[in-house]
Amino acid sequence: MNTVRLNITLPTSVNDDITRYAEELNEKKSHLIASALDMYFDYLDIKIAEQRLNDDVSTESMDDFFDSLDTNV
Repeated sequence: MNTVRLNITLPTSVNDDITRYAEELNEKKSHLIASALDMYFDYLDIKIAEQRLNDDVSTESMDDFFDSLDTNV
């Protein structure tokens, strides 16, 4: 796994939480942060998908989509 080093600024309370959980779970802080960000990005993907569903964008049914593929081949 490729990694990069980042220097970030966090509120003290967030750092304290990360430290506490890292000690409790016997994990590295960087692993906890990476896992938390992965979960947050999954959450954002869902929020973006929901937003796209709610946007007024014309859509076509799956049947129509596949019918158009059959006629264009």
